Amino acid sequence: MTKDTPGETRRSFLILHGWQNRRPAGHWQHWLAGRLAERGQHVVYPQLPDPDTPDPEVWLTEFARHLGELDGTERVVLAHSASAVLWLHAAARALPGLDTVDRVLLVAPPSPAVLAGHPEIAAFTPAGLDLRTLPAPTRLVAGDNDPYCPEGADTLYGTPLSLPTEILPGAGHLDLNAGYGPWPSVLDWCFDGSARVTGTG
Repeated sequence: MTKDTPGETRRSFLILHGWQNRRPAGHWQHWLAGRLAERGQHVVYPQLPDPDTPDPEVWLTEFARHLGELDGTERVVLAHSASAVLWLHAAARALPGLDTVDRVLLVAPPSPAVLAGHPEIAAFTPAGLDLRTLPAPTRLVAGDNDPYCPEGADTLYGTPLSLPTEILPGAGHLDLNAGYGPWPSVLDWCFDGSARVTGTG
């Protein structure tokens, strides 16, 4: 596992959760925030408002506010599920502060059809977004059997956006139901953007 270099200026991480998520202790994002903090990194892991019925406008405002809290020589965003799509909305709008982000990991973005099929999150549907250029190097990780993206994240997002993509066998939505608590390869990626993200099995 990658270790931080002694005396290295700390990085800063913004970790964004998805729909119906209240930052449960067993979730890989909660685990990751703790491991990064233990290594002296600056971690922002907010509870976004109304996770059961999220308003993307409110979440974008919170996103911009928390981006402003990042410091250090490298600023990194990790977004799961609905927040992965939120990043795409932010990029399409050129949300203030995006130009300060050094790299991004999008994990298990749901498909537009699935988003549109749930009234609580239909407003997150990324229809018509101009995403020809993302503001920071972005990597995509998803399961090959994600019930929230049955069409395939590589087909819907990876290929159209020319994103480096890792599709993990049997990883579902990369959440607690799929067994994603501790996730060492994501911790490795946090310290080395060239590290390959693999499954937990």
